[in-house]
Amino acid sequence: MLARSSTAALAGIEAYPVQVEVDLAPGLPALVIVGLADAAVQESRERVRSALRNSGLRLPLSRVIVSLAPADRRKQGPSFDLPIALALTCASGQLDPSQLKGIWSCGELGLDGQLRPIRGALSIALAAHRAGARALLVPLDNRDEACLAKGLDVRPAGSLNQALEALQPNYKPCSLPPSGIKPRPKPAPVDLQDVQGQAHGRRALEIAAAGGHHLLLVGPPGSGKTLLAQSLAGLLPPLSPPEQLEITQLYSVAGELEQQGGLIHERPFRSPHHSCSSAALLGGGSSPRPGELALAHRGVLFLDELGEFRRDVLNQLRQPLEQGALRLSRAKQQLHYPCCISLVAATNPCPCGWYGDPEHDCSCTASERQRYWGRLSGPLLDRIDLQVVMQRVPAEILLQGYGAPSSLPLPESTACVAKRIEQARQRMVNRNPKGLSNHRLCTRDLRERAQLAEDALALWQQVMAARALSARSGQRLLSVARTIADLDGDSQVGSSAVAEALTYRSFMP
Repeated sequence: MLARSSTAALAGIEAYPVQVEVDLAPGLPALVIVGLADAAVQESRERVRSALRNSGLRLPLSRVIVSLAPADRRKQGPSFDLPIALALTCASGQLDPSQLKGIWSCGELGLDGQLRPIRGALSIALAAHRAGARALLVPLDNRDEACLAKGLDVRPAGSLNQALEALQPNYKPCSLPPSGIKPRPKPAPVDLQDVQGQAHGRRALEIAAAGGHHLLLVGPPGSGKTLLAQSLAGLLPPLSPPEQLEITQLYSVAGELEQQGGLIHERPFRSPHHSCSSAALLGGGSSPRPGELALAHRGVLFLDELGEFRRDVLNQLRQPLEQGALRLSRAKQQLHYPCCISLVAATNPCPCGWYGDPEHDCSCTASERQRYWGRLSGPLLDRIDLQVVMQRVPAEILLQGYGAPSSLPLPESTACVAKRIEQARQRMVNRNPKGLSNHRLCTRDLRERAQLAEDALALWQQVMAARALSARSGQRLLSVARTIADLDGDSQVGSSAVAEALTYRSFMP
């Protein structure tokens, strides 16, 4: 007898439909799975056998062939356990085939028949909704994220027997506790008032938050680079509902979504260690998953100790930073991960950290400094709009943060700066096509929408000739100047905005 059930497989952050076909054929008892199944799917044979037996269901004493269609696309993970078990139950005559019509399912089975959570349940729910599924069976711990697919009948189950009960026509989910789709707890952000001094770095951080620009902070140890970077997430505007759903889907596919958790409401802040591999930073691997770059989508990717990262790893960031998306091409599949991020990088000026500091002697030789900066290629630095040199903060300024009397004004808080950023972002939404940030404007849009004054263009032309800047650097300079004008409330970009933007591209390693 032939039976079918519907499910989905992950490809990047999206899911595509998979038809599970089970056929009982004459022969010695065996369970064979075909359809480019990986090791985790092949091992479902033992999980399904034990789960059926321990759930009081009959195992067919015949040759069982399980086909996962389409057969030319790779299937990964244990989420196929439940649809295989349901189709096998139907093929053996223990379940009415009409009860599986239009029903999608996914979930990992324990040997005792319990259903365990899977990654990518939200992507599978969205795929089921697009395909017009009548309902979706999911493990109980995946209920909240699957319910984010509006308009889809989600039926959670804690075991295989509960899944069979959910297929009955008289199924009523009222016995289950109410769904708790609540915002994840917001971590305590670093306030800009905690950053003492560093007026130039604070201004660069404000420009980066307003225009979506990438930022490089160079300075000695303890100058406040990390503290500034950690303040950026609190300056960014709130996420829109589609952005919240997109980020939640990414974290679900990566397996980092909290169990029984709903939408992610806060912009992500990712800070990978400098020893991470290219697969960890960009994504991919033998079992492809989003990397730190994609998990920072719509948020901040902070690369501390940039000079300690491997050169080949950093160079792979160049194209994703330019396009805002990562496309991985493999022999049998192509994956797409969005990565529209705000990159903040911090590094010391040399291996010992004290080059250029008047109070400390640098112990590095010229060749050591050259080798240290040789890890950062010119094309990568060319893509970083703001490059700021920070100095060690004097003791009298640091004492102000501990309540010591001082004639210096208190630094602005995150809330005050965020108001200016929100107003500047609103000007971009009203002016730029599709509400893009200034960093994302192409050359044509920048030329047509930037409203550059004649004196600004004249100064820009002089700078391009004197500094021998590349076309990309020139465009970045104008986009930063446009952001400065937006923060100052100016409709036109004047020469003063271009001159200030130039101070953030004056760093030479």
